[in-house]
Amino acid sequence: MKKIVFATNNPNKLKEVRKALPHIQILSLRDIECFDELPEERDTLEGNAQQKAEYIYDKFKVPCFSDDTGLLIRALNNEPGVYSARYAGPDCDSEKNMDLVLKNLSEKEQRDAYFKTVICFFNEEGPKLFEGVVNGDILKERTGKEGFGYDPIFKPNGYDLSFAQMSIEIKNKISHRGIAVQKLVKYLTVLD
Repeated sequence: MKKIVFATNNPNKLKEVRKALPHIQILSLRDIECFDELPEERDTLEGNAQQKAEYIYDKFKVPCFSDDTGLLIRALNNEPGVYSARYAGPDCDSEKNMDLVLKNLSEKEQRDAYFKTVICFFNEEGPKLFEGVVNGDILKERTGKEGFGYDPIFKPNGYDLSFAQMSIEIKNKISHRGIAVQKLVKYLTVLD
């Protein structure tokens, strides 16, 4: 079975991706004994995804991939965007990030938004980027207990449920990360 490192410390992301790639052994950073704080200093999702994957490949010489995801809300000039994970400040968490989004949208009628994930796969041939986008709306309050991040306040177009109300199987089929992962899967299948 092929082994590839997913350069993330997020157990929820790891769980989603392992479920989507059952035929590949997805190793975590902990599995390769990497306890470094991964660099994320670029001002685009593409740049951050590549920077993290390149860092792991250069240090450990193993095929790996990394992702960066942003929630882009049109009424907020595409905020939080590349700063989605730390929107409410350096010591924030998902709850504080959602609170700030809901506060900033409280006076706005327009609530359409989209999630964008960029995955960078890195091996001896260099970087290869895969993108997934899902459009939807920001709800007025949290709904559902599944998922993570902004899932409780994001409802994808064509569904009556927030991401946090969906099973991981449904979410993996339609989400930004799911779409990007499927593109990665197709690429890795060709590589085999």
